Amino acid sequence: MKYDEFRAMNSDIVLAAEGRPDGIEAGFKQVRALVAALEARFTRFSDTSELAQLNRASGRWFRASTELFDMIQQAHNLAQITDGLFDPSILDALEKAGYDKSMDEIRAYGVTRSSTPTKPKTFDFQAIQLDPETRSIRLPRGMRLDLGGIAKGWIAERAAVELAEYSQVCAVSAGGDMFMIGWPAGEAAWHVALEDPRDPAETLAMLRLGPGAVATSSITKRRWQQGAREQHHLIDPRRGQSAETEWLSVTAVAPHAAVAEAFAKALLIAGPGQADYIAARQPDLAFIAVDRTGQMWSSNQAKELLDVAVEYA
Repeated sequence: MKYDEFRAMNSDIVLAAEGRPDGIEAGFKQVRALVAALEARFTRFSDTSELAQLNRASGRWFRASTELFDMIQQAHNLAQITDGLFDPSILDALEKAGYDKSMDEIRAYGVTRSSTPTKPKTFDFQAIQLDPETRSIRLPRGMRLDLGGIAKGWIAERAAVELAEYSQVCAVSAGGDMFMIGWPAGEAAWHVALEDPRDPAETLAMLRLGPGAVATSSITKRRWQQGAREQHHLIDPRRGQSAETEWLSVTAVAPHAAVAEAFAKALLIAGPGQADYIAARQPDLAFIAVDRTGQMWSSNQAKELLDVAVEYA
């Protein structure tokens, strides 16, 4: 297996592929360019991105590229399936919580906004209008989107499909999101470490996965201090504030990266009381959660993916 690593989307990107070295190197180069182009299109941290243009058109019809329309359409479907727990229309809440610049910049310089008692405005993402014939999107007036995690998963899958043109066995990892194609030589599965959210240097278990996607959402990594309050990036759309949840992380396994990413977030917000109910809407989904004591909880579908026995309550 050959590897390539670089930084994009405020995450460490890792490419893996088997095959002829010259072909793989060409594939790595192509994927780097693709990731850079898609990040520039979907980031909220650039005024020139297509996402920024869509947000500025709030209240009016906006004709989107094929890629942006596909992502928004998938996000809309996933918002419905998760009862709105996955909701990209939380940009106002993110900014009020201090996440008004990239996480790399926050880690380097801190947040620039002090805590405010003003409650952020909340929206119903499912109220957006979509016209597939013209690839047009109409956001309700005032609504702005942060595609963040779902864009990262969507790009990881798109990059893996691109890399598969150069290698029949490959994978792309983008932070907590990974998409795998084919089976590694001599292996019956891809082996993916399940990180301990309390200590990223520690591994709780190894996952045995086939081709498809895995995504992890956590409240322990993207955290910052805003005045006297500690904030994190996972916004509960019902409250417009950082989610209060009994779990520290959720890892979701699904056929597609956007699905895994959306459900990882929704199940983390839902917590143990609602997780089974929400996960049942996606029959091909498996998930593993980790609580504040380090105990792992798994759906029945996930137990066969783990190299250690876990308790699910």
